[in-house]
Amino acid sequence: MKVLFIGDVVGSPGRNCLKQFLPKLKQKYRPDITIVNGENAAGGKGITEKIYHEIKESGADVITLGNHTWDKKEIFDFIDDVPSLVRPANFPDGNPGVGYVITKFGNKKIGVISGQGRTFLPPIDCPFRKLDEIVDEVKEKTPYIFVDFHAEATSEKQAMGWFLDGRVSAVVGTHTHVQTADERILPQGTAYISDVGMTGPYDGILGMDREIIINRFLTSLPSRFEVAEGREQINGVYLTLNKEGKAESIHRININEDRPFFD
Repeated sequence: MKVLFIGDVVGSPGRNCLKQFLPKLKQKYRPDITIVNGENAAGGKGITEKIYHEIKESGADVITLGNHTWDKKEIFDFIDDVPSLVRPANFPDGNPGVGYVITKFGNKKIGVISGQGRTFLPPIDCPFRKLDEIVDEVKEKTPYIFVDFHAEATSEKQAMGWFLDGRVSAVVGTHTHVQTADERILPQGTAYISDVGMTGPYDGILGMDREIIINRFLTSLPSRFEVAEGREQINGVYLTLNKEGKAESIHRININEDRPFFD
């Protein structure tokens, strides 16, 4: 099983970059499944139905979300009608949508689970207990299980990696938008990285206009963030998994003007 995952798509620059490079990456790696985090795809916060379909047309099989899931009100009108959109599973009971999907490719199935951390983020249900429960359910149907853990604190992400080591194929971190260089395979066979990074503006600050962000640090005054313009980047990871669902390799993808794409 080969898995391609693309980190947080930010605004129209991220969508443009995805449209340009995702087909090339799929041609290079030939993944069985392509997963994209799209929670920042609409103007930097949330996702719309039109953008959902745009990301799917770019080549995504499954789209995961995070703490900005509900930022666009129209999501309530379509989230229960699309089969490949996954919001964090540990949102409290009563939230629309689903926290995981099981997708079939040929004679293989893979479970894609989304979870959200609580450190420096809203105090929702415990992600550890919820994912523990879901992993047991998914394990009955497939050994291939991919977890997008959307969290702020590196410690919480590492804790989730170790908590699920040997029980899932991969735990990849999203949310902080800066790709980390700690990719590894944990002792029991789970691929791990603290943050995959983001897809969108290369010269902004976490994808936002840097002058606005710098001014906020200088003045402490509230300001409206805007998606940066200019050069773009795409971040992700490529994984290979064996027949038992254990990770054999994890490779970072980091494409920008300083690190050009090579076939």
